[in-house]
Amino acid sequence: MLPEIHIVGERTASNGIETGTNYTLSYCLLYIFALQYTYLLIMDGEKKARRYKRLYQQIEDLLHKSNNPLSAMATIVAVLHHKMEYYFWTGFYLLQKGKLQVGPYQGSLACIDLARDTGVCWAGILNKSTIIVPDVHQFPGHIACDSRSNSEVVIPLLDRDGEIIGVLDVDSELKNAFDKTDAEWLEKIVKLVYNHD
Repeated sequence: MLPEIHIVGERTASNGIETGTNYTLSYCLLYIFALQYTYLLIMDGEKKARRYKRLYQQIEDLLHKSNNPLSAMATIVAVLHHKMEYYFWTGFYLLQKGKLQVGPYQGSLACIDLARDTGVCWAGILNKSTIIVPDVHQFPGHIACDSRSNSEVVIPLLDRDGEIIGVLDVDSELKNAFDKTDAEWLEKIVKLVYNHD
């Protein structure tokens, strides 16, 4: 049974509610709409894994035509950004002479340079590991390039010699948008930048 909202109001010229009268507002339609919207944006684990598997195969096929890592990154970003509904910002940040600078991306305007040793992307670089942040506003030192971002996942990018050279960074407007399914498949996809031959 769905919960109900009880409102006690007073008579006013604008709403005509009588003093002391209880009104029960069923928010069934609102509840259903919210569920449908959430399910459209955040898929269950199995459905999400199937989607990622198809995208992995598509990206792998596309990258056979490329011998350029930058082109591979741009292709990966374009496919992911337009196929995953809950992705808000998708792109690479690359190490350039000690700076972490934006590479190929899609979404709102990016920060060009990320302050050293600060934020989620630098945490991914320094720890050489994937980082899932359910609520970026709770992450110490979070760099807010766009205030609409609420959750984030960062995947390390390694070159052919196994050296970390950057990260794939994905943001969502939703909190708790990313889970281990995202992390596992994004790690596989990022490896295609240098290992798609």
